[in-house]
Amino acid sequence: MLELRALTIYELLIRLLLSCVIGLIIGLERGKKNMAAGLRTYMLVCLGATIVMMTNQMIYQSGYAGDMTRMGAQVISGIGFLGAGSIIVTRRNQIKGVTTAAGLWTSACIGLAVGIGFYEIAICGAILIFLIMTLMDKINQITRERSNSLDVFIELKKFQSMSTLAKHLREQGLRMRNLQVEEAVPTEDSIAFLVTISSIEKRSRESILEDLHNIPNLLYLEEL
Repeated sequence: MLELRALTIYELLIRLLLSCVIGLIIGLERGKKNMAAGLRTYMLVCLGATIVMMTNQMIYQSGYAGDMTRMGAQVISGIGFLGAGSIIVTRRNQIKGVTTAAGLWTSACIGLAVGIGFYEIAICGAILIFLIMTLMDKINQITRERSNSLDVFIELKKFQSMSTLAKHLREQGLRMRNLQVEEAVPTEDSIAFLVTISSIEKRSRESILEDLHNIPNLLYLEEL
């Protein structure tokens, strides 16, 4: 087992600077995508968790009775308010911000590791988190491109019947499921809904979208 590193002035500076650098690295990917929780948020979360853990270590080593991990545990649970605030459900029932919330939570965990002087796990964890946020995002995009099922928002003229739409889709080798009609529509002369469109045969997403744009009386189409 590793022994606790003494809290010298140099050790304090190393931990504080390292937590800022790691927070910066983790927040790079979110910052590039212009997310609400970007570089500064990640740096502050990681730095704050580091400060809490160092404070807990100082109290423990000063001879005060208590659990050395208690303050760190409060950080893990307390970071939930930031995570909850970054997750939103759009008016079209899209859930956004889950990855950002998970990144904030892991950033706090890394900060705790730095704060207690466990540099090895902090650096390795930061590298893995950065790789997950960057490389896995590209893999996710490739997987989505190869999928023949997609969620779309469709707005049609109100006199367009759903049976006519279903017939058109069948003729194109497409089928729909999870139909959800929107209560609020842009105009009284239109009907809007969310639906999952899938192809019976293996096709590209571009081909499916091209057929969807040919739906009779289509006013608006958006892939979600």
